[in-house]
Order: sequence, then C-alpha cells, then structure tokens
Amino acid sequence: MTKNILVMPGDGIGPEIVAEAVKVLEAVKQTFSLDISTDEALVGGSAYDVHGDPLPEVSLEKARAADAILFGSIGGPKWDAIERDKRPERGLLRLRSSLNLFANLRPAILFPQLASASSLKPEIVSGLDILIVRELTGGIYFGQPRGIREENGERVGFNTDVYSESEIRRIGRVAFELAMVRGKKLLSVDKANVLEVTELWKEVITSMAAEYPEVQLSHMYVDNAAMQLVRAPKQFDVIVTGNLFGDILSDEAAMLTGSIGMLPSASLDENRKGLYEPCHGSAPDIAGQGIANPLATILSLSMLLRYSLERADVADAIEKAVERVLEDGLRTADIWTDGCRKVGTAEMGDAVVAALKS
Repeated sequence: MTKNILVMPGDGIGPEIVAEAVKVLEAVKQTFSLDISTDEALVGGSAYDVHGDPLPEVSLEKARAADAILFGSIGGPKWDAIERDKRPERGLLRLRSSLNLFANLRPAILFPQLASASSLKPEIVSGLDILIVRELTGGIYFGQPRGIREENGERVGFNTDVYSESEIRRIGRVAFELAMVRGKKLLSVDKANVLEVTELWKEVITSMAAEYPEVQLSHMYVDNAAMQLVRAPKQFDVIVTGNLFGDILSDEAAMLTGSIGMLPSASLDENRKGLYEPCHGSAPDIAGQGIANPLATILSLSMLLRYSLERADVADAIEKAVERVLEDGLRTADIWTDGCRKVGTAEMGDAVVAALKS
C-alpha cells in the first residue's frame, strides 16, 4: 500500500535542508523498494506571501491526508511586523493543533565523531543518548485567556498555563512506554513548588508509575533539570515535561550534541502519524548560502521511517550513513573543527546518499 509523505519546506534554510532529505528519501526508496509518494505544500511565511495565511486550507487538507509530514523551518524578520495571527509561527502551532500532534520526541544523541564539537568536555558528553518527550498541544502556548490589554494606564501581557488530567496522562503514557524500550528510567520535570498546573502534572505522572513497575520514575524541578543537563547529562534517559519547559530543555540538550543542526524531532498523534522536523529555526542570516547543516532534517526523515512508516531497518541505514559521513571527516560549518573537511549543504546530502549506496 502506497504511503504518502507531504513535504513542507517552509522558510529560510528550510527549502535547502529539506531538499537534501528528499535526496536521501529517493535513495532509500530505490534501495529498499519502498512504495512511497510525495507531495508538497506551502507553510509559514512562504504561504503567507501567496495566500495571506501561514497555513492555508489547501496545505492543511494535504497534511490531513498524508501518512507523515517532512517539515523544514518557518519564520524570519520579513514577517515580524505583520499581525500576530498571520505570523509564520502561528501556522505551525495551528498545524500541530489541527492534527492533534501532542507528543514531541526530541532525541539528543552525540555521535562519537562530534564529541569535540560539543560545548562541554568530551568526558561529560561522550555516549550521550537522551530522549525528551515534550507535550506539544497544551500548556501555556495554547491556554486561554491570553493577550495584551490596558490596565491602570499601562499595557499588561498575560498567558494561561493549563493542563487537564487526560492531557497529562496521554503524554505520560507515551513517555513510560518509550522508557520501557530504552533504559527503564523516566524523569518528569515540573515546577510543582510554585505552579499548581505542574503540581497536578506531578501527581498524575506519579499515579501512573504503578502501571510500569519496571520503570524507575523520578522528579526534578525545571531549574535544577536545566543545571543538571550541563553538569551531568548522562544521568538522564527519558525526560517528560510540558510544552514550555520541553521547548527550553530540548534546545539546551541540542547544544550538548555539538550543534542544534544535529537535532531531529518527531511530533506524533495517538496513531503515530507525525510531523518530522529539525529542532533549529529558519536561520535567515544564512539562507540561500548553501552552508546550512542538513543532518538534523535527514535524521528527522529517519525518525519518520521508524515511527510513522514502521521501517526501523531503513531508519537504521540512514543513521549509519550519517555516522559514516562524519567518520570520513565531513563537516558543515556549524560542526567543523580542525582536521575535518568543511562542506556545504548539498555536498553533505550527496555524501549521505553515497554512503547509503556503498
């Protein structure tokens, strides 16, 4: 049965890095005889420029019909001055919400070849393999009421952080089940000492532990978790947390791997349909220069094949090809060190394809 992948390149460096992931997809389609079709749709600023909407209905309908989505990046200063509801980022939030993509998986894995590129000492990060499970469709990013209003002669901004028991239980189940197939360790991150919403979070996650007696559950306040990630990151295996805390901690974890350009992600619904994207932004300052790192996007494709298409064998092959390219000393500018060969976006993509075919 044909599987359909929707390609949404987006803005900035998005089209450049997605093009390299599509090269890899075409290569594995041939090598593994995969029955996959692709389509493309606008999203973000590029969609606003054409349709006056960062997520036009035609793009949303294609997303709903697809088996999985390969996503690039959105946003840039070009669209900073338009009305808030029309900004590129609102399109991505609407897409996640419309497709009920509530579970965001962000692995932070350090390839041994990049130990020296990490901002921490090699002995601190060597062997790092963390999975952050971030709730993606609730919390302060979506809570109501929200806005900016006049009070006592000045403007006041306000947002609402809210989670229901069912939302917490749903993401908690994903995290516990992933912990079961990894190291059987789960850390839940909250701020239960001052925020009632995370007090409920902690209570619900704790109540679920009896269903997974093999998993060692622990809890940590978010400020301590942020400190521990740079002090002793290898103490962690699976981390589960809410939308805001997960956003911050996963970007921090990205730098442990040498560059945010190495960090892929998956956003899944309850049936494992997903949107797959690199964790970095649109990097408008380097867009069009051919120097962006495509590896996070290529590794996001690997996650797509693993989770949504259930082809772990193909995902493994892509990841091994990436490791082979790094072993050969090829580096984009963000991960380059002395003694390695600096390459551009397209050359890195070509190298991964060649490693797949060798």
